[in-house]
Amino acid sequence: MEDSRILIVDDNPEIREVVTILLEGEGFVTEEAGDGSAALDFIRKNSYDLILLDVMMPGLNGYQTCVEIRKTTNAPILFLSARTQVEDKTMGFLSGGDDYLPKPFSYQELLGRVKALVRRYQIYQGKPAEEKKQILKSGKVELDEESGLVKVDGKEISLTDTEFAILCLLLKHRKQIFSVERLYEAIWEEDYYYGASNIVMVHIRNLRAKIEEDPHNPQIIRTVWGRGYRCE
Repeated sequence: MEDSRILIVDDNPEIREVVTILLEGEGFVTEEAGDGSAALDFIRKNSYDLILLDVMMPGLNGYQTCVEIRKTTNAPILFLSARTQVEDKTMGFLSGGDDYLPKPFSYQELLGRVKALVRRYQIYQGKPAEEKKQILKSGKVELDEESGLVKVDGKEISLTDTEFAILCLLLKHRKQIFSVERLYEAIWEEDYYYGASNIVMVHIRNLRAKIEEDPHNPQIIRTVWGRGYRCE
Protein backbone atom coordinates (compact mmCIF):
# COMPACT_ATOMS: atom_id res chain seq x y z
CA MET A 1 0.00 0.00 0.00
CA GLU A 2 3.01 2.26 -0.16
CA ASP A 3 2.52 5.38 -2.31
CA SER A 4 -1.26 5.18 -1.85
CA ARG A 5 -2.66 8.71 -2.06
CA ILE A 6 -4.72 10.09 0.82
CA LEU A 7 -6.45 13.47 1.03
CA ILE A 8 -6.78 14.90 4.56
CA VAL A 9 -9.62 17.40 4.89
CA ASP A 10 -9.82 19.31 8.20
CA ASP A 11 -10.01 22.99 9.08
CA ASN A 12 -7.59 22.46 11.99
CA PRO A 13 -4.01 22.71 10.65
CA GLU A 14 -2.60 20.99 13.73
CA ILE A 15 -4.74 17.91 13.18
CA ARG A 16 -3.80 17.85 9.49
CA GLU A 17 -0.12 18.05 10.42
CA VAL A 18 -0.30 15.24 12.97
CA VAL A 19 -2.25 12.93 10.65
CA THR A 20 0.11 13.75 7.77
CA ILE A 21 3.16 12.84 9.84
CA LEU A 22 1.60 9.57 10.98
CA LEU A 23 0.49 8.47 7.53
CA GLU A 24 3.62 9.53 5.65
CA GLY A 25 5.62 7.61 8.24
CA GLU A 26 3.79 4.52 6.99
CA GLY A 27 4.60 5.24 3.35
CA PHE A 28 1.36 6.93 2.30
CA VAL A 29 1.39 10.02 0.07
CA THR A 30 -0.79 12.74 1.55
CA GLU A 31 -2.27 16.07 0.55
CA GLU A 32 -4.16 18.52 2.75
CA ALA A 33 -7.29 20.63 2.31
CA GLY A 34 -8.55 23.12 4.89
CA ASP A 35 -12.22 23.04 3.93
CA GLY A 36 -14.79 21.32 1.76
CA SER A 37 -14.42 23.59 -1.24
CA ALA A 38 -10.64 23.11 -1.33
CA ALA A 39 -11.16 19.35 -1.05
CA LEU A 40 -13.47 19.33 -4.07
CA ASP A 41 -10.88 21.26 -6.07
CA PHE A 42 -8.23 18.65 -5.21
CA ILE A 43 -10.55 15.77 -6.11
CA ARG A 44 -11.45 17.27 -9.50
CA LYS A 45 -7.74 17.33 -10.41
CA ASN A 46 -6.40 14.21 -8.68
CA SER A 47 -7.35 10.65 -7.77
CA TYR A 48 -7.08 9.31 -4.23
CA ASP A 49 -7.19 5.91 -2.55
CA LEU A 50 -8.80 7.39 0.57
CA ILE A 51 -10.27 10.67 1.81
CA LEU A 52 -10.18 11.58 5.51
CA LEU A 53 -12.98 14.06 6.14
CA ASP A 54 -13.76 16.20 9.17
CA VAL A 55 -17.44 16.91 9.87
CA MET A 56 -17.47 20.38 11.46
CA MET A 57 -15.91 22.78 8.96
CA PRO A 58 -16.75 26.33 7.85
CA GLY A 59 -18.66 26.62 4.58
CA LEU A 60 -19.48 23.13 3.37
CA ASN A 61 -19.59 20.79 6.33
CA GLY A 62 -18.29 17.25 6.06
CA TYR A 63 -21.64 15.70 5.18
CA GLN A 64 -22.28 18.22 2.39
CA THR A 65 -18.74 17.77 1.11
CA CYS A 66 -19.18 14.00 1.10
CA VAL A 67 -22.33 14.25 -1.02
CA GLU A 68 -20.44 16.37 -3.57
CA ILE A 69 -17.42 14.04 -3.53
CA ARG A 70 -19.67 11.09 -4.36
CA LYS A 71 -20.64 12.83 -7.61
CA THR A 72 -17.01 12.53 -8.70
CA THR A 73 -15.41 9.46 -7.11
CA ASN A 74 -16.18 6.27 -5.24
CA ALA A 75 -12.90 6.40 -3.29
CA PRO A 76 -13.50 5.44 0.35
CA ILE A 77 -14.29 8.25 2.78
CA LEU A 78 -13.41 8.01 6.46
CA PHE A 79 -15.07 10.60 8.68
CA LEU A 80 -13.01 11.94 11.59
CA SER A 81 -15.25 13.76 14.02
CA ALA A 82 -15.75 14.76 17.64
CA ARG A 83 -19.49 14.24 17.07
CA THR A 84 -20.13 10.73 18.31
CA GLN A 85 -23.90 10.40 18.56
CA VAL A 86 -25.52 7.56 16.61
CA GLU A 87 -27.42 10.16 14.56
CA ASP A 88 -24.14 11.80 13.53
CA LYS A 89 -22.67 8.51 12.38
CA THR A 90 -25.84 7.61 10.50
CA MET A 91 -25.76 10.98 8.74
CA GLY A 92 -22.19 10.25 7.71
CA PHE A 93 -23.13 6.95 6.11
CA LEU A 94 -26.24 8.36 4.46
CA SER A 95 -24.15 11.08 2.84
CA GLY A 96 -21.88 8.44 1.29
CA GLY A 97 -19.17 7.80 3.88
CA ASP A 98 -17.61 4.37 4.38
CA ASP A 99 -16.46 4.58 7.99
CA TYR A 100 -16.60 6.92 10.99
CA LEU A 101 -13.81 7.35 13.55
CA PRO A 102 -14.58 9.50 16.62
CA LYS A 103 -12.08 12.05 17.91
CA PRO A 104 -9.91 11.72 19.87
CA PHE A 105 -8.57 8.54 18.28
CA SER A 106 -5.38 6.58 18.79
CA TYR A 107 -2.68 6.17 16.18
CA GLN A 108 -3.43 2.42 16.05
CA GLU A 109 -7.15 3.03 15.47
CA LEU A 110 -6.52 5.49 12.65
CA LEU A 111 -3.89 3.37 10.94
CA GLY A 112 -6.02 0.23 11.20
CA ARG A 113 -9.04 1.90 9.59
CA VAL A 114 -6.90 3.55 6.91
CA LYS A 115 -5.13 0.35 5.88
CA ALA A 116 -8.37 -1.65 5.78
CA LEU A 117 -10.16 0.91 3.58
CA VAL A 118 -7.22 1.41 1.22
CA ARG A 119 -6.62 -2.33 0.88
CA ARG A 120 -10.25 -3.04 0.03
CA TYR A 121 -10.45 -0.16 -2.43
CA GLN A 122 -7.29 -1.21 -4.25
CA ILE A 123 -8.42 -4.82 -4.50
CA TYR A 124 -11.73 -3.83 -6.05
CA GLN A 125 -10.01 -1.37 -8.35
CA GLY A 126 -7.83 -4.22 -9.59
CA LYS A 127 -4.49 -3.23 -8.05
CA PRO A 128 -2.88 -5.50 -7.34
CA ALA A 129 -4.57 -8.32 -9.21
CA GLU A 130 -4.64 -11.43 -7.07
CA GLU A 131 -6.57 -14.66 -7.59
CA LYS A 132 -8.74 -15.28 -10.63
CA LYS A 133 -11.92 -13.24 -10.28
CA GLN A 134 -15.38 -14.27 -11.39
CA ILE A 135 -18.68 -12.84 -12.55
CA LEU A 136 -21.36 -13.13 -9.89
CA LYS A 137 -25.08 -12.89 -10.64
CA SER A 138 -28.44 -12.71 -8.94
CA GLY A 139 -31.56 -11.81 -10.88
CA LYS A 140 -30.79 -8.77 -13.03
CA VAL A 141 -27.68 -7.93 -10.97
CA GLU A 142 -24.26 -8.83 -12.34
CA LEU A 143 -20.95 -8.16 -10.56
CA ASP A 144 -17.61 -8.55 -12.34
CA GLU A 145 -14.85 -8.98 -9.76
CA GLU A 146 -12.10 -8.54 -12.32
CA SER A 147 -13.22 -5.14 -13.61
CA GLY A 148 -15.08 -4.00 -10.49
CA LEU A 149 -18.17 -3.28 -12.60
CA VAL A 150 -21.72 -3.85 -11.42
CA LYS A 151 -24.65 -3.92 -13.82
CA VAL A 152 -28.39 -4.00 -13.21
CA ASP A 153 -30.46 -5.14 -16.19
CA GLY A 154 -27.41 -4.55 -18.39
CA LYS A 155 -26.83 -0.97 -17.24
CA GLU A 156 -23.69 -0.10 -15.30
CA ILE A 157 -24.24 1.40 -11.85
CA SER A 158 -21.87 3.15 -9.48
CA LEU A 159 -21.20 1.70 -6.02
CA THR A 160 -18.90 2.81 -3.25
CA ASP A 161 -16.19 0.28 -2.39
CA THR A 162 -18.05 -0.65 0.81
CA GLU A 163 -21.28 -1.27 -1.10
CA PHE A 164 -19.30 -3.30 -3.64
CA ALA A 165 -17.68 -5.35 -0.87
CA ILE A 166 -21.03 -6.13 0.76
CA LEU A 167 -22.66 -7.11 -2.53
CA CYS A 168 -19.66 -9.21 -3.56
CA LEU A 169 -19.64 -11.09 -0.27
CA LEU A 170 -23.37 -11.82 -0.36
CA LEU A 171 -23.26 -12.88 -4.04
CA LYS A 172 -20.36 -15.24 -3.37
CA HIS A 173 -22.42 -16.91 -0.65
CA ARG A 174 -25.92 -16.85 -2.11
CA LYS A 175 -28.67 -18.24 0.12
CA GLN A 176 -26.32 -18.06 3.12
CA ILE A 177 -27.55 -15.88 5.97
CA PHE A 178 -25.09 -13.30 7.29
CA SER A 179 -25.79 -11.91 10.73
CA VAL A 180 -25.19 -8.19 11.17
CA GLU A 181 -22.21 -9.02 13.40
CA ARG A 182 -20.65 -11.40 10.88
CA LEU A 183 -21.24 -9.00 8.00
CA TYR A 184 -19.70 -6.07 9.86
CA GLU A 185 -16.59 -8.01 10.91
CA ALA A 186 -16.10 -9.40 7.38
CA ILE A 187 -16.40 -6.04 5.62
CA TRP A 188 -14.86 -3.64 8.13
CA GLU A 189 -12.27 -6.15 9.35
CA GLU A 190 -12.66 -5.24 13.01
CA ASP A 191 -14.59 -6.52 15.99
CA TYR A 192 -18.31 -5.85 16.12
CA TYR A 193 -19.40 -3.22 18.64
CA TYR A 194 -22.64 -1.76 19.89
CA GLY A 195 -23.97 0.62 17.26
CA ALA A 196 -22.32 -1.14 14.31
CA SER A 197 -25.72 -2.56 13.37
CA ASN A 198 -26.73 0.96 12.29
CA ILE A 199 -23.69 1.13 10.02
CA VAL A 200 -24.62 -2.13 8.31
CA MET A 201 -28.28 -1.14 8.05
CA VAL A 202 -27.52 2.17 6.33
CA HIS A 203 -25.15 0.58 3.81
CA ILE A 204 -27.67 -2.16 3.01
CA ARG A 205 -30.33 0.51 2.52
CA ASN A 206 -28.08 2.50 0.18
CA LEU A 207 -27.13 -0.64 -1.74
CA ARG A 208 -30.74 -1.70 -2.17
CA ALA A 209 -31.63 1.75 -3.51
CA LYS A 210 -29.14 1.14 -6.32
CA ILE A 211 -29.76 -2.49 -7.24
CA GLU A 212 -33.36 -3.30 -6.34
CA GLU A 213 -36.29 -2.60 -8.63
CA ASP A 214 -38.31 -1.79 -5.51
CA PRO A 215 -36.02 -1.09 -2.52
CA HIS A 216 -39.00 -1.35 -0.16
CA ASN A 217 -39.66 -4.89 -1.38
CA PRO A 218 -36.15 -6.19 -2.07
CA GLN A 219 -35.74 -9.32 -4.17
CA ILE A 220 -31.93 -9.49 -4.34
CA ILE A 221 -30.83 -8.78 -0.76
CA ARG A 222 -33.45 -10.19 1.58
CA THR A 223 -33.80 -9.52 5.29
CA VAL A 224 -34.19 -12.67 7.37
CA TRP A 225 -35.85 -11.22 10.46
CA GLY A 226 -33.92 -11.82 13.64
CA ARG A 227 -31.03 -13.46 11.78
CA GLY A 228 -29.52 -11.09 9.19
CA TYR A 229 -29.31 -10.78 5.42
CA ARG A 230 -28.95 -13.13 2.48
CA CYS A 231 -28.66 -12.79 -1.29
CA GLU A 232 -31.17 -14.66 -3.45
